[in-house]
Amino acid sequence: MGIYDFYSREAALDSDQPANVNPDVISAEPETQREPMSPKKSALASPEPAFEVLTAKPEFNVSDPIQALHIIREDLGDCTRCRLHQQGRKQIVFGVGDPHAELMFIGEAPGADEDLQGEPFVGRAGQLLTNMIKAMGLEREQVYIANIIKCRPPNNRTPEREECETCSPFLMRQIAAIKPKIIVALGAVAAKTLLAMNESMSNLRGRWYEFRPAGARSNDPNWTSAKLAVTYHPAFLLRDPRQKKEAWKDLQMV
Repeated sequence: MGIYDFYSREAALDSDQPANVNPDVISAEPETQREPMSPKKSALASPEPAFEVLTAKPEFNVSDPIQALHIIREDLGDCTRCRLHQQGRKQIVFGVGDPHAELMFIGEAPGADEDLQGEPFVGRAGQLLTNMIKAMGLEREQVYIANIIKCRPPNNRTPEREECETCSPFLMRQIAAIKPKIIVALGAVAAKTLLAMNESMSNLRGRWYEFRPAGARSNDPNWTSAKLAVTYHPAFLLRDPRQKKEAWKDLQMV
């Protein structure tokens, strides 16, 4: 069974814990950090080809991440690769932040505010994410922020399989260009997509994973993977503020 068999709004909400759950009875992961797990391929990856033919994209020969991201954005263009461009999308939301960032946050998809402004996490959830980043002793401008898909789904529904399969190769190329040391997956959709694991949020949180961007490779031979941690999506924390303390535990790992 693939990750997209779990791509229903009900599954995503269930994984993030419903708002009426008493936080006192939610089982927490042990505070002791677990050893990194074996590398997990993206759920969107096809069987990995031989290294010689592993998608060396145009940006592969560019050492500057700023220029590499520019090449990826130009390649994306005014994307019409899936149906979202016909379903009310105003613009593509590519990503924002420091192209040399050591820390990257990846969410699910743009919302209404993001669709208007062309930048991820600028609404209420974005303000909370900014506050979370500041609580870590960083500024928003010091990290890089992106989403699994780059166009707003109608009525903020969960991204569909075709949309994720079509869009995620560009995210994988972004990750390979930025070469972050750490990735934080925000919410069930981002976590399950990146890790290709059908687990509850309580099981995914509280540990480190080794992440390699499927189908993309960095031009830096010293960078092959990033450490990945999972926490709640800021939008979920706005619905259930009691879980903020759990999210803070996750961020303290970073």
